[in-house]
Amino acid sequence: MILAGLFTLLLLTGGNTSSLQPQQHYEDLPGSVQSFEEMSGGNTSDPEYSEPPLLLMPGNVDMNVMYYPDREMFQLIFEQIRENDVKVDEECSSYAVLKHLNLTENSDKYTLGRPVKNLNHLTWVLLEMKIYAILDVRETDQTFIAYIWIYLRWDNEYVWWYPEQFCGVKHILVPTKLLWMPDLTIEEMTEQDKAAPSPYLSIRSHGWVEFRNDQVVVCTCKMRVYKFPFDMQSCNISFKSIMHSDEEIKLFYNSNNTVITDWSREAMQTQYEWLFVSMTVTTKTVNHFGFNQTVIVYTINMKRRSVLYIANFLLPVLFFLCLDFASLLMSDTSGEKVGFKITVLLAVTVMQLILNEILPSSSDRIPLIAVYCIGTFALMLLSLLETILVSHLINKDASQETEGEKTNCPIEGNEEELTNIKSCFIGIKKCGNCSFVNKMSAVGTPFTGKEGGMGALPEVSLALEKMSEELEEIKKSIILLGGREDDKKDGYWTRTAKKINKVFAIFYVTAAILFLVVVSTLWYFVDEE
Repeated sequence: MILAGLFTLLLLTGGNTSSLQPQQHYEDLPGSVQSFEEMSGGNTSDPEYSEPPLLLMPGNVDMNVMYYPDREMFQLIFEQIRENDVKVDEECSSYAVLKHLNLTENSDKYTLGRPVKNLNHLTWVLLEMKIYAILDVRETDQTFIAYIWIYLRWDNEYVWWYPEQFCGVKHILVPTKLLWMPDLTIEEMTEQDKAAPSPYLSIRSHGWVEFRNDQVVVCTCKMRVYKFPFDMQSCNISFKSIMHSDEEIKLFYNSNNTVITDWSREAMQTQYEWLFVSMTVTTKTVNHFGFNQTVIVYTINMKRRSVLYIANFLLPVLFFLCLDFASLLMSDTSGEKVGFKITVLLAVTVMQLILNEILPSSSDRIPLIAVYCIGTFALMLLSLLETILVSHLINKDASQETEGEKTNCPIEGNEEELTNIKSCFIGIKKCGNCSFVNKMSAVGTPFTGKEGGMGALPEVSLALEKMSEELEEIKKSIILLGGREDDKKDGYWTRTAKKINKVFAIFYVTAAILFLVVVSTLWYFVDEE
């Protein structure tokens, strides 16, 4: 205000500032800036005196040099401003317009009903909405939270004036409590906005009343999570009057969906998990409590950011399935394979529990991601059952071998009998040799043992020895043949288990690939109803 007064004074005096004697400027002071105490004569102890602000003195003086005007100078300036003040017409102020319209806090003329002079007249209300931010979409609660901007405009037949009579004033601001406002509400809203609404209305000279407000809305929205996390959601924000029918209030809007989409896309500040795709607006007429009402429906189409869900959920489950594939290469005889498969199966179960906390329980269709988890779980469960079956068959074969070693089988009996026969023939051979020696001694023929090379064994002894060797070979052959038959009998279940493993591995890999292809096709190419 002081600076404005200085400029006004200069205009009135024609730029002559000789009557005002400013203090010395900085160029006149040797070496340092002259202090305020020095210019004021050191009288700063006066409690009613305070240091004035810095001013730029216009006119003939250097505008780049700052001055410290003193109290006498301020007093002179204000006196000249009051003496030469330009008389401003009261009709140029907003108060004059309010007084002309009789808009005072004590007047309830414009708040008792619709602002029409004839009740048969319609009140047309223009409604426009922009969306600034998609704050959150709660799948479990099936709610949509957004930050929106609302623009309302309607006609008030009592509020108008001629701008020429008020220095060209075309619009003014008044408190919202002074004028009637449409009783519009959002049908889907479940929580009232905690922020206070805009406190002012803008009034145009031709009778238009405008209201602008931004608010956070929490609305119900039916979530379609069949294609989660590659889903798109469409949430509605519907505006309608609470008490007025179509015969009293008529809502209209900008029907160009491309324009309103561009408006929201330009105003969009943040989107968090959801990407704004488009916004459409439609109108419908509903019958509530016996009278028709116009409803304007704004539909916000959004697309979910699926990158984090792919990295944190889909890929880990796929990796667990690949680990189950790799377990096909593990040995079936060790118990580690069963334990490994059970661990992987439990990991998939944990992922299903996490998924259960995300998806709404009221979904009409089973989401594809749930089918993906259930299918993977079923494949792993089938693989675990096959491993248990194969382990059982191998253990059954091993138990039969153990029982065969503990019992006296026919082969072992034959071996004992052959050993007894061999001993018998060796005894006969010795007896024959003894009788032959006795006979030779009786006739007086000298006898020398076999080591001396002086005699030969009789034919009976040679035949018996040959027969003993043949019996030994027969024994070995019988034992060898009996062992092969026993091996064939004990390895039957093992060979069966190996065949089952091969067939199941081919089936398992083929079924898993087909399952993943079908689920991926449904995710990307099938539209959600």
